[in-house]
Amino acid sequence: MQIEEKISIIEAILFASGEPIEFDKLAYGAGVELSDLHKLVPLLNSAYRDRGSALEVLKLEDSYQLATKEEFAPYIRSALEAKRTATLSPAAMEALTIIAYNQPVTRSFVEDVRGVDSSGVITNLLEKELIEEAGRLDVPGRPMAFKTTANFLRCFRLSSIEDLPPLPSDNSQMTFDDVGEQPVSEE
Repeated sequence: MQIEEKISIIEAILFASGEPIEFDKLAYGAGVELSDLHKLVPLLNSAYRDRGSALEVLKLEDSYQLATKEEFAPYIRSALEAKRTATLSPAAMEALTIIAYNQPVTRSFVEDVRGVDSSGVITNLLEKELIEEAGRLDVPGRPMAFKTTANFLRCFRLSSIEDLPPLPSDNSQMTFDDVGEQPVSEE
């Protein structure tokens, strides 16, 4: 095996790990001797420096970790913050609507209305601080209830929850019977 290939293997393992990996585990995984590992990692760091890469391999006690250079931290924070403010998926909007109009509600209530598991969507809404825990219901199992937050009001430009538009009445919604009465175009 060529030196470049060994370095690439070490880089791949460090990248895939995402966490510090002990010297012996990294050497074993890369199929190199421990003494060679300690010679190859500086070569990888040298290649990163020569290319002007944002990456470097850190030595942490008895392990190595692939990391970004400190000067790139503000850009990383900015990108991760942008992810936090990303638009909501249709599933998240649906769950948020259910919570907003019926609050406080349990995850189980949201799942009953949507007909699917909503734990991931609820977690996403909690992370975005659009909903928050509203205490536990006084029923068996004492499930957690959720309600919207001040951040929800700010994001949707509402002064209060009472400013939500009214839900359509039953007679203003289209039914399956109405669909059959629609004119069909023949092309």
